[in-house]
Amino acid sequence: MYKFISIKNFFLIIAIVSIITLLGAVFIEYVLGIKPCKLCLYQRYPYVVSIFFCFFGYSQHNKNIWLYLLSVTFLLSLTISFYHVGIENYIFPEFSGCSADNLDIIKKQDLLNSLNNFIPNCKDVTYRILGLSLATINVLISGLILVISLLLIKYEKNR
Repeated sequence: MYKFISIKNFFLIIAIVSIITLLGAVFIEYVLGIKPCKLCLYQRYPYVVSIFFCFFGYSQHNKNIWLYLLSVTFLLSLTISFYHVGIENYIFPEFSGCSADNLDIIKKQDLLNSLNNFIPNCKDVTYRILGLSLATINVLISGLILVISLLLIKYEKNR
């Protein structure tokens, strides 16, 4: 047991945080009607994966492998969200999947369909909580989970 938390409880807490994060994203998208950009959608995948890793880490005897996998998952989440924050703040250029590509559409019906399925640009912050973009909040959450995961790995190695 670590000073503050056991690994088993850590998996339970991270699973709960992941579920709440995903439910919050779905609420913002479907209830509030704010469409996510491509990177916002990509940032959800590590949370889905982490729920599975937490389930196995919580229920199986060998918890270290799941702790390593969870660390890699949140390193990936941190990387994606950091890149997204960089795009929002004009530090990095948008990748081609971030911007709307309906400029080369010739048919009227295709243009109308593309406008109905509009996906916001990744640089546009469409929703904030306490003045922070959702990508910035994801940087904070992912970074915190990664640091705690690495501390638990270090503790387990020294034990």
